[in-house]
Amino acid sequence: MTSRTASPRSRPPVWLLPFLWTLALGLWGLSRQHSVWRDEAATWQVAQRSAADIWHMLGNVDVVHGLYYFFMHELFVCFGPSTTVLRLPSVLAMAVAAACLTVIGRRLAGIWAGLAAGLAFGLLPAVQFYLQEGRPYALVAAGVAISTLLLVTLLEGRGRPMCWAAYGATVLVCALLNWLSLLALAAHAATLLWARPQRRMWGRWAVASAAAMAGALPLIWISRGQSGQVSWIPPLTWHMMIGPAVLLAIGGLGAVADRPRSGRLSVAAVGLPLLALPQISLIGISLVQPLFLDRYILFSMLGLALLIGAGLGAAVRVAAPRFPRASSWLVPAAVIIAVAALLPQSLAKRSPESRVDDVLAAAEDVQQMKQNGGAVLFVPAARRDTKLVSPNAFSGLRDIALATSPDASGTLKGVEATPDQIRASMRTQHRILLVTDAGKVSKPASAERDRVKLAVLKKEFTAVADKQIRGRRVTVYERH
Repeated sequence: MTSRTASPRSRPPVWLLPFLWTLALGLWGLSRQHSVWRDEAATWQVAQRSAADIWHMLGNVDVVHGLYYFFMHELFVCFGPSTTVLRLPSVLAMAVAAACLTVIGRRLAGIWAGLAAGLAFGLLPAVQFYLQEGRPYALVAAGVAISTLLLVTLLEGRGRPMCWAAYGATVLVCALLNWLSLLALAAHAATLLWARPQRRMWGRWAVASAAAMAGALPLIWISRGQSGQVSWIPPLTWHMMIGPAVLLAIGGLGAVADRPRSGRLSVAAVGLPLLALPQISLIGISLVQPLFLDRYILFSMLGLALLIGAGLGAAVRVAAPRFPRASSWLVPAAVIIAVAALLPQSLAKRSPESRVDDVLAAAEDVQQMKQNGGAVLFVPAARRDTKLVSPNAFSGLRDIALATSPDASGTLKGVEATPDQIRASMRTQHRILLVTDAGKVSKPASAERDRVKLAVLKKEFTAVADKQIRGRRVTVYERH
């Protein structure tokens, strides 16, 4: 006689639902109405350079993202540049992270805690933002999730010795994508302290961690010489602590609900350090050098999701004896309520207005407003990314301030001529098209070259057309 109920082995794995859930959230509105903002534009234009040109650039700038640029370069070579290829790696990475959280939560606190953690992860506002971002932060989060799952597996006695090699390799890859991911090692050390494993476990963890840090040291050393790239990050202020404080409070409630006990591996022992220590460590680092940006420690949201899962799992356990049927709907109901409450924010994050600007929209304006034989200027020079991402839109225009191209100079924006040379070139032009920031996000020109550009335009030219869209401004000037 054949049983009507499926055996446990024939059922789909529990992690599959959060994986597909997060994948669906990522694919929803993936193109953001065919918009690309300035950070993603850096990925787009660098990934289209040759491997030799990327290597040349890393010696001058952005070495911290070198591995990611080479990865995206290969994807663009294979599939061509598009918003889908640009962002899909982040979507898949977050889906993998959600699956890892589900497995961790299920092992340590039961199926409902695992499902809640995996489903909650994709709904967190910070995760929804970087879920569709053509930058490496989602990949780092996935790597930290994998390394955390490997650590839990080893602490449970399930893993083989080769798992330590996989753990160290994963930590190293994360560090090569963003070396601040090494802050996750502090969280893993705290988990080990709480779980009190055998001494040999400590030794193996120390070896794997030390090997990963040693592999990342050259990158850290070189990137310190390029620290001027992060000089724009503002100093730490008290109001910047509000967000981390709220997250820690929410996570703390989940940890209390999990009822952690010293000497026992639990969701709280894994999730709370992963949430708290990267936040606290980056705050400490930022007291010396301002570096506090949520994307640098996006992986700490893994800890928050685990703790939310632990809280919901505990609620199911409490309700099950009295309300066995209703308790099984607790997690689905919580997810539905969260989706409804976060829907306005979810829609907003999938709109072009969710980012500070839109490079592609500005390029479309240039295409419509240009006249062949005219000139183009960029203020600041970093707005040349509009041309680098959409070169066809600028065909027929001469970039009169550019002395050495980005590829040849090994830079993101190229090297411009001297202020006097720029002034002389402008005075030979009848019509100049200016690409700059829209009023609401623009800042006073700080570079002497940019001040010269604006001064000559104001004194010797008249604006005859002007368009502002999604953080960028395109103005056409003609000589008086």
